[in-house]
Amino acid sequence: MIKGDLVGLRAVEKEDLALLRDWRNIPEFRRNFREVRELNLTNQEKWFERSCVNNPNDFMFVIVRLSDNKPIGACGLLYINWIIRSADFSFYIGDNNSYIDSEGYAKDAANLLINYGFSNLNLHKIWMELYEFDKLKLDFFQNEFNFQVDGKLRDNSFEDGKYWDSYIISKINLH
Repeated sequence: MIKGDLVGLRAVEKEDLALLRDWRNIPEFRRNFREVRELNLTNQEKWFERSCVNNPNDFMFVIVRLSDNKPIGACGLLYINWIIRSADFSFYIGDNNSYIDSEGYAKDAANLLINYGFSNLNLHKIWMELYEFDKLKLDFFQNEFNFQVDGKLRDNSFEDGKYWDSYIISKINLH
């Protein structure tokens, strides 16, 4: 387990799949993900085999609160391109439908994963695609971790009867 001050990151286990499915199916969360359909356990099991077991380019973790060892979220570095040393950043706090909490768990977990990506995996860039209506995550990563906007994809999401832009934001390892 990768430990921080408040949380740890551990590998996803098969026993976590029902909880991850339930979090991913929270409507307020799902609108922010590229996969917008309701997921079932079969979907989660196929994802687990594809991403967590058989893919050397995806590193997925369960975020665990250290005080009681309770799973509270999920995060990962996905689609790693080892040539340009970049990875897509996946992240949310599912416990209490928080998404990004105010207790400091999200900040601790994101910091752990960013440091792991840069220090352990020798990544150069960590990036994510966020929809313009996902203000909470856009503000969080830009303000707390200095992610910069790389570009905008116009009309790249359809939600609530209208098209929305998405932003590619990233953080570069300057060391």
